[in-house]
Amino acid sequence: MSSDQKEVLITGIGFVSCFGEGADQNWQILGGATAPEPVINMETVAPYGVHPLPEMDWALQIPRKDQRQMENWQRLGTYAAGLALDDAGIKENEELISSMDLVVAAGGGERDVETDEAILKDALASNDREQLILDRLRTDLRPTLFLAQLSNLLAGNISIVHKVTGSSRTYMGEETAGVTVIQNAVSRIASGQSSHMLVGGSYNADRPDALLPHALNHYLYTGGTEGVHGRQANGGGMRMGSVGAFLVLEEAEHAKARGAKSYAKLDGVSSDLGKRDGEKGQERLEGMFDKLGGTPDAVMSGATGVSEATAYEMDFLASKLGGDVPVRAFQTMIGQPLEATFPAGVALAALALKNNGFYAPFEAQEKPATSEVSSIMVTSIGHHCGEGFALLSKS
Repeated sequence: MSSDQKEVLITGIGFVSCFGEGADQNWQILGGATAPEPVINMETVAPYGVHPLPEMDWALQIPRKDQRQMENWQRLGTYAAGLALDDAGIKENEELISSMDLVVAAGGGERDVETDEAILKDALASNDREQLILDRLRTDLRPTLFLAQLSNLLAGNISIVHKVTGSSRTYMGEETAGVTVIQNAVSRIASGQSSHMLVGGSYNADRPDALLPHALNHYLYTGGTEGVHGRQANGGGMRMGSVGAFLVLEEAEHAKARGAKSYAKLDGVSSDLGKRDGEKGQERLEGMFDKLGGTPDAVMSGATGVSEATAYEMDFLASKLGGDVPVRAFQTMIGQPLEATFPAGVALAALALKNNGFYAPFEAQEKPATSEVSSIMVTSIGHHCGEGFALLSKS
């Protein structure tokens, strides 16, 4: 970050994973002397295990009247956003909330699986499928049902429930969307366009309609409970995870003026999109790394477990950082949350920096941290395309 740009601090974290809700809860479990056993449901959508949602009382952050208009991915994001605002100490500050900008990474909404299955079943027995579809459009496939699947409704619900009424942007594009929202927020705060922002995303893995396209493209892992590295011996693959990750990002002087404490400083974000073949792919990662302007003490990796993408990242990290910098592939623990991947990685890195520690190895293939960690690089190499890096340091 150049000298004329403003410092960007993380002053609030809202985090929900299979290990529970809240930043402190997840740090207590994941940041211990030994890594926990991953929480994986191998039965609901067998043979594809998922890291499921924990038990949630949505009413703690979302009035019941508003819950009726949301699906679980929206509830999860709205809930995590509320946790972040609480954590930053600004949820009840009407002046700050009303002037706060919002940037959300979101996928498509959830479908009515029972309706889809019923239509497909009836279509198999129908002699006039076109008429069947027309009839069902008037009854089951209501326009309001379709509207409930729009991606920007997550931002809309956050604005309604938490009264965040500054500017609002929504980005789509799987892992790349998560990178974009962080990069957009950091650049706007650093340039003085915004003083405080709420940014993040959510993903609900407990739904067969979401897993179907990944299964059809052979991206999902069908083995046991192996982590990101352990899956490589069996052909690799993703295990999806339900995650809500939102951050309050704030300009340093703005945070200081209101007496806010920070988790960490976001020094820079870089991203790219292109082919990963040969030297050109490595050169793109080199350029992204150089833009960060520093060498990290540790890495929080968003590696998905998909063989090609995982090897592409790990080969680069080994060549650039050597074997002494500890790397943690956090999807081993919380699964693949697509749009929420990068915000989740940034949240986990910020938690480690605030608590003056790092994470024990999540798998046997990972090396322990042997020295103090003052800066952490967060990566997101998309399972199909798109790359992003961020550099965080102690504030």
